[in-house]
This record gives sequence, structure tokens and C-alpha cells, in this order.
Amino acid sequence: MFLGADLLAWLTLAFGAALFVGNLLAIVKPPAKQLDDANLEQAPVARSVIFAGIGLVAAIWALASLVSG
Repeated sequence: MFLGADLLAWLTLAFGAALFVGNLLAIVKPPAKQLDDANLEQAPVARSVIFAGIGLVAAIWALASLVSG
């Protein structure tokens, strides 16, 4: 298979981890200054927590798939 048999699991791990870390950092460390009126001062907490949870589940699932075989 092109780029290995575990390509989908590796991509899921990468995107899930990026989704988790990115949304978690958006909550913990918002931007230092507001750039313009189109950007929010702080990320919506509920949406960011939900997306971080989805990313965490995807990353754990992909990691379990890679470890199990």
C-alpha cells in the first residue's frame, strides 16, 4: 500500500492530537491582543472543549489501533 498499511491510523493520530492541543491552547492562552473586530477576544469555551474531546478520542483510538497491530 502507498505510504504503508497504517497510513489512516497515523493521519488520525496526527489530526486528533492537533485538534486536541489546538483547542486546549485556545482556551488556556488566548491571543495577547485583539487583531480586529472579526476576531474574538477569547475562544468559545463550550465549543473548544467539545472539539478538544473529539480530538482526544480520535488520538487515543488511533494510538490503540497502532499499538494493537
